[in-house]
Amino acid sequence: MATDRIPMSKEGYDKLKAQLDKMKNEDMPRIAEQIAQARGYGDLSENAEFDAAVEAQGMLQAKINDLQNELARALIVDKTTLPTDRVIFGAKVRVLDLDLEEEEDFILVGPGDEDYDQNKILLTSPIGQGLVGKKVGEEVEVPIPRGKLRLKILGISSGLE
Repeated sequence: MATDRIPMSKEGYDKLKAQLDKMKNEDMPRIAEQIAQARGYGDLSENAEFDAAVEAQGMLQAKINDLQNELARALIVDKTTLPTDRVIFGAKVRVLDLDLEEEEDFILVGPGDEDYDQNKILLTSPIGQGLVGKKVGEEVEVPIPRGKLRLKILGISSGLE
């Protein structure tokens, strides 16, 4: 599974790349400095500052590794060439919640572009996965923590504003 491509926009890719650069070029050197300072306090066996800095370094390195993996698997998608006959990455989907009888729009995005206040949800989210590949008129059931979300697809358009 580690070789699966991750669709994302150029903007999303650039945003993640900027996060990675900040972690590597600002955050990591700062933590290394904290470790060096803590070493100067003497006995490392009972040095809370040293332990905390080493733990922070390990967590930051894990985040860096995850981001590098995500960026390495990125598949930059040109949103202007996407079809609108079925739900795919970059699509804006109008759905009807069959239980609440309310309409809602979702835009399926990749990492770095998600904004839940703007209904930009990850393609890999449960709702995103439930909608992918479906066509107008189809109904889907999406498992959510409090049961099932029943949605009917009313329309599909380009997610471009």
